[in-house]
Amino acid sequence: MKNLIYLALGVISLLLVQACHEKKSKNYNQEPQVDQQGLNFIRDANEGGLAEIKASGLAITKTSNQRVVAFAKMMISDHTQAANELQKIEVDKHVTEKDTINGDHQKNISDLTPKSGRAFDKAYMQMMVSDHEKAASLFSSSTTNGDVDIQNFAKKTLPTILMHLDSAKAIFASLK
Repeated sequence: MKNLIYLALGVISLLLVQACHEKKSKNYNQEPQVDQQGLNFIRDANEGGLAEIKASGLAITKTSNQRVVAFAKMMISDHTQAANELQKIEVDKHVTEKDTINGDHQKNISDLTPKSGRAFDKAYMQMMVSDHEKAASLFSSSTTNGDVDIQNFAKKTLPTILMHLDSAKAIFASLK
């Protein structure tokens, strides 16, 4: 029952992010007020966050490892909060691109679905290590973005991403 509640929270978080996106796309017909680098950052940060929320919702329902469950709950909470903050930047900058999960992330999530037990835990945590390494690189390079809002968001969020990466590596190492 507890796992279903956490899965429901994850799904609700995804739906809220999508609803906010739909609202912002209806409010503005203006050109985005960020350059291509800023648009790429927003797209990639949103996509990574959405993929981690979705995979973490799956983890809560499929694992019995309490460290993995705690990590997945943290992912849902922290990435939902970051998505909400990034969504405010999108609205302020008139960015109306649809927030989606691309083929690579979707394939990783689809590959997780049939797994269970220790095999699931290893695959999920390996995905979290890989995704957070990419996110750390993305956010680190964006701390010098020309747009001050993106720069500040990247600087504020990077320490959390690095903490997630360290935690994911430690949990993954304990599963070997």
